[in-house]
Amino acid sequence: MYTAWLLARHGMPVSIFEQAPALDPEPRTLIVTREMLELLGPLGEASLLRPVHRFEIQAGGRTLCVPLEQPDWVIERAKLITALAEHALAAGAELRLGWRFVGLETVADRAIRLKFARRDSGEGESVESHIVIGADGAASRLAQAAGWSRPQTALLLQAVVSLPENYPNDTVRVWFLPEQTPYFFWLIPADAGQGVLGLIAETGAQARTALLHVLEQLELKPLAYQGGQVPLYTGWVPVHRRLGACDVYLVGDAAAQVKVSTVGGVVTGFRGARAVAAAIVSGNGHRELHALRRELNVHLWLRRVLHQFDGDDYGRLLELLNERSRLWLGRCHRDRATLLLRRLCWNQPRLLWLALRALLGAGR
Repeated sequence: MYTAWLLARHGMPVSIFEQAPALDPEPRTLIVTREMLELLGPLGEASLLRPVHRFEIQAGGRTLCVPLEQPDWVIERAKLITALAEHALAAGAELRLGWRFVGLETVADRAIRLKFARRDSGEGESVESHIVIGADGAASRLAQAAGWSRPQTALLLQAVVSLPENYPNDTVRVWFLPEQTPYFFWLIPADAGQGVLGLIAETGAQARTALLHVLEQLELKPLAYQGGQVPLYTGWVPVHRRLGACDVYLVGDAAAQVKVSTVGGVVTGFRGARAVAAAIVSGNGHRELHALRRELNVHLWLRRVLHQFDGDDYGRLLELLNERSRLWLGRCHRDRATLLLRRLCWNQPRLLWLALRALLGAGR
């Protein structure tokens, strides 16, 4: 929807084919940095639920409180998608609902023929275009049809819960239990005394078992569940491919544009979409793609380190974060990981030793 809006407002004809029969996206509560609003401006404000001013990070029996110099934001994904769709349509894009992508073929090197089928009746339709964009998620059918490999995925699973009594509504709690997941757990305040308790796990069975265990430990009752498959960035995915004389692009989850340190892809996906739109409209966008690639690679390096941590390592990590390090954690957000890690290591060089020790241990 964001890519369609960027293209349509430059006067380009855009058709969006969506297999869902209605624009009714499933709700999912997420947390993003201020970078999203810097990218979208007022367009992103419709999805905002509440600001977050503090993180409480728990590991190895220690707790680290990080006040944020500028707030993160809790958002509702369904509201964001709806707002983006409204702006795309207002700019002139066409939305075709209920059409499932079936396949593609080149037509005498002059166009790409996309084949669709109606979800309800099976009726078929073919459309020809010189430019095609795959924005259809981690299991992108278009990407596979055009020759890209399917990315590895993990599962995001979270339960909607009533927040504990006296829970601060501007605070997100994060804790690391590597014996249950190599990623982390979170508790995010949402709205009306509710929040989401969730985790990232490598398999569905692992996610369900771990989430139920933590719900029981915290004595929280699940009111509903939210989840989805998330692509894992394991190396740069080229976003452009030529088929005959035509261009195929990937954006967002279809290109695994997810920072795997936190497995968040909202901001990075928007950055990828903006770069692709710039490449189509004006031939620019390479600089943004190079910057995005560097950012994703830093998160990949960080995830490889964290995947080697046990509970004691996480405890040492929190212990090493001195006052100046905590200051930079609150000042520089996680969508600028290159700058953040540079500042952290400058103020606490022993963090590099901890990372090196973890990587050498993995080598053994």
